[in-house]
Parts: sequence; structure tokens; C-alpha cells
Amino acid sequence: MKNDTAFIRELAGLAPIIPVLVVENVEDAIPLAQALVRGGLPVLEVTLRTEAALEVIAAMASVAGARVGAGTLVTQPDVAASIAAGATFGVTPGSPAALIDACLEAGLPLLPGAATATEAMTLQARGFEVLKFFPAEGAGGIKALKGLGGPLPGLSFCPTGGVTPENARDYLALSNVVCAGGSWIAPSNLVKAGKWDEIEERARHAAALPR
Repeated sequence: MKNDTAFIRELAGLAPIIPVLVVENVEDAIPLAQALVRGGLPVLEVTLRTEAALEVIAAMASVAGARVGAGTLVTQPDVAASIAAGATFGVTPGSPAALIDACLEAGLPLLPGAATATEAMTLQARGFEVLKFFPAEGAGGIKALKGLGGPLPGLSFCPTGGVTPENARDYLALSNVVCAGGSWIAPSNLVKAGKWDEIEERARHAAALPR
């Protein structure tokens, strides 16, 4: 089955930043998603790093305007569980063949992770055109993405991992970057404290970033 590249490009075009979310309590899911959508960031990546993650995805999927995906997909069971919870797309930190196969077979639109030219080319050969560049800063950051742009002009990237308010503009200024993933929008301390107004304001600033 072919990956739904058009769907992923549509998602990537909705806002310059995709919030990367680690949510411990399902009670926080709906007010968090509402704050982010109000702030102009409708595409949400819920990482499967907490016991509540699948319930969080299910709850956020009920919020009007939210486009909820599952991040940190690392196993085939993760794929099935995320779809069952209501995730409309998936994000992987890396791209082992068995995991990519599982996503394709399940029909889950995917933003697959790549950190090297070989990984990017392998994914391109399988029909992927928009990739997660991870870990962005650890894998060479802006210089690495500039370097990949020359030989791989058909690929676009969503750098994630080390993207901050200070360097986000520089990443988004690259011609092969369509959006970026950021955890600073809704850090765990603000979520746990229920600081929805502050999270909404952070989202508003991120949504206004040029690209």
C-alpha cells in the first residue's frame, strides 16, 4: 500500500509547528488540545511515552479542529493500538522496515523518522516525500538539512529534537523544511499545572512563525 503523502503534506501545511506532547493524565487531554487549537496549532503529536497516551489520543480526537497523531511509534502493536485510539497519522523516531510495513498495511498516514541520507533515500524509494528529521540537533541540525537539500530536492522535512523558540525560525527558513516539531509549546510542568492560557499563548507565538 502506498503512503498517503498528500495527507501528510496537508497536515504539515496547517501550522509551522507541531506540538510534541507528553501527557500523564487523561483529564488534561481535552483542555490541552483546546488550548493548542485556539492558539493556532491544530496538528498534535501525542507521544506514546505514558500509560495514559492512548486514552489521551482518544480524548483529544473529540476536540473540534484537532488533528491528532501518535508519536514515538516503535513497534507493530503500537500502530494497531494508535489507530484503535483514533490517531489519524503516525510519527516514528526511526524507520525499520517492519514498522514501516505495519503502517502501510494498516493504512496509517506516516511521518517517518530519518537522520541520514541513506535513511532518507530508503524512505523516498518507498514513496515517502515528507520525513521527520530526528534528532534534529543531534543529527547535525540546520547544516545537515541544508546538505541534504542539494542531492535530495524531492524530500521535505519536519525537524524534531532540539528545536526551540530560539532556533525555530532558522529551521523554518530552509527550503526543504515544511514544519517543525516542538516540545516547548506545552511542557509537562505547564500541563500538570493546568496553565492552559499560557500554553495557548505559546501556541499563538509558534503559529505566527514565518516559513
